[in-house]
Amino acid sequence: DHPAPNRNISRQPALDRELTLPGAVALNMLDMIGVGPFITLPLMVVAMGGPQAMLGWLLGAGLAMCDGLVWAELGAAMPQAGGSYEFLRMIYSGKSERASKGGGRGGPGRMVAFLFIWQLTFSAPLSIASGCIGLSQYAGYLAPSLRHVLYTRELSAHLPLLGGFTTRLSLGAGTSVAIAACLLAMLLLYRNIRSVGRLSELLWVGVMGTIAWILFAGFTHFHASLAFDFPAGAFHPSKEFFLGLGSAMLIASYDYWGYYNICFLGGEVKSPGRNIPRAVLISIAVVAALYLLMNISVLGVLPWRELAGSSASTARLSVIALFFQRIYGPAAGRIAAVLVMWTAFASIFSLMLGYSRVPYAAARDGNYFRAFGRLHPTKHFPHISLLVMGSVAALFCLLDLKQVIAALVVIRIVLQFLLQHIGVMWLRRTQPHLHRPFRIWLYPWPPLLAAVGFVYILFSRPDFQRELSYAAAIILSGCAIYFFRSWRRREWPFRNRTVAD
Repeated sequence: DHPAPNRNISRQPALDRELTLPGAVALNMLDMIGVGPFITLPLMVVAMGGPQAMLGWLLGAGLAMCDGLVWAELGAAMPQAGGSYEFLRMIYSGKSERASKGGGRGGPGRMVAFLFIWQLTFSAPLSIASGCIGLSQYAGYLAPSLRHVLYTRELSAHLPLLGGFTTRLSLGAGTSVAIAACLLAMLLLYRNIRSVGRLSELLWVGVMGTIAWILFAGFTHFHASLAFDFPAGAFHPSKEFFLGLGSAMLIASYDYWGYYNICFLGGEVKSPGRNIPRAVLISIAVVAALYLLMNISVLGVLPWRELAGSSASTARLSVIALFFQRIYGPAAGRIAAVLVMWTAFASIFSLMLGYSRVPYAAARDGNYFRAFGRLHPTKHFPHISLLVMGSVAALFCLLDLKQVIAALVVIRIVLQFLLQHIGVMWLRRTQPHLHRPFRIWLYPWPPLLAAVGFVYILFSRPDFQRELSYAAAIILSGCAIYFFRSWRRREWPFRNRTVAD
């Protein structure tokens, strides 16, 4: 398939701008909260070795705000479906490419945008699958037999110069629950954006109700001696402290990510120059406060040593259910598990919605397979892209959750976030007259600080080479595919002119 621009696609109806600010904030918060904090809170405690894990939440919030300002400026200036695809294509295009109709069909900008889509083929389903796996873990609290693993296998590979890496596949009853959640979200999203916006607000009510109950239960049964039971040398600046902080910030980044989801839906947002930046920044501020309060309230009931102990693996799988069980009894624990599953599903729903629009934008631009650019004939949404994203995510439900999170974060940092941090500053220099309804506050410090923070996450953790090998493999394979396609189509860099369709 040679994905040249498709004239039939160009004649299709455009996406409908129906999302308002409340719907945009709701979708972002669904994406951000999801199942992340309910499954990663114990991982944060283990990484930092105590309740000083709250430092990871604080620094993660600062990093999210710096990065969110970058997304806010780019999203307001380029409010089309696809988000980062459009940003990177425009930023790294040469002057001649930008001057041509549609941004040109060749040049480095299109290669960078293609590499983003290529990594998204892996990272977006990984992100969706992480929510599905987390949902199945809480389902295991309701039915412990779901946690029984029927089959597991280690897969390893070795890349020249990059070293080897290993991943683990698991199959059990819980896997079927994760896959079913993925397929159900795909089914519910098979409709127009107006009804999706209403459904997202309904899911948001359930999510916020769950958070409110956690905070109420935690602070009405709060023990400061537990919440602030710091071990000796908790904040001593040792090698172990900074390694633990790097791991905690990686997890926090995973938990906060999603504030940019609305940028992928830029072509469906009303008044995008105003509503996209507001949705991004409001989401970060509210969720950061909720995460910090939730961390303190849970650790004020459950001793952190109980979660960090070697015998606490089962408790870590459903920490919020255990939290409510400890306060109100087993029945409350089961209700909490159901509510967390609701929250996880809401995140799956939001993730799949946003990411399905990115291959669609690339296909409309002639930089991806034609099928992804098709809109449903009556409901006006990219149905092929949605079906493919959901199906690949269902396959990734077979992977180990911890490895899914680490691989997802590292791949995104290398092939998306750092490119945007550099890119937003480059765009200020190369296109100073570009209409920017929103400008980064305190520029250029936010993109610089965000880049430094993400580089720290990349290199400050034990065994960081494994995830960097994943990213390197994706870069190398993506470049090989792009250059092969360019050679066949006689596009940049093999020929400095386009080929007729």
